[in-house]
Amino acid sequence: MPELPEVEAARSAIADHCIGKKIVSAIIANDPKVIDGVSPSDFEASILNKTIVAAHRKGKNLWIQLDSPPFPTFQFGMTGAIYIKGVAVTKYKRSAVNDTDEWPSKFSKFFIELNDGLELSFTDKRRFAKVRLLDDPPSVPPISELGPDALLEPMTEDEFFTALRKKKIAIKTLLLDQVCYFKISVVGHVFADD
Repeated sequence: MPELPEVEAARSAIADHCIGKKIVSAIIANDPKVIDGVSPSDFEASILNKTIVAAHRKGKNLWIQLDSPPFPTFQFGMTGAIYIKGVAVTKYKRSAVNDTDEWPSKFSKFFIELNDGLELSFTDKRRFAKVRLLDDPPSVPPISELGPDALLEPMTEDEFFTALRKKKIAIKTLLLDQVCYFKISVVGHVFADD
């Protein structure tokens, strides 16, 4: 499952390579299990000819801010991954697309071409991801239900120990529960085991 480093690497790659560029082409998969709440044609029409102005992340959720809403929002699930053609983006090993694979991948759920020819794809082999089109991603679930982001809003040592003292469950269970009182988002099995 993609963890914080993979999602942050995707956000960083979008910020470094896509900001200020206009979306000139879009292909959204006809996959209602992943593309949530909007038809592919409506999704495409909503993002075409818009400019990417920022890339944001909270927990394992990422959204691309355009010059006007709505914004493409990605919940990575088990095997979701962002690829930018010609750019090395850290990928979760189970979702990796090789340079010799077809482009965009047959697992692509969201594909855009930018006005300088750069191409970006979100893939999901196992179809547990959610791709949404939202006006204000942080104000609606699942993002609105997350606790502080471990990188963006770190707890102080005192806050951490105070929260630990209030719970009487195993530490791994506590760390993995991202909507409990403790609420540190983005701690997954890989990091909870360390």
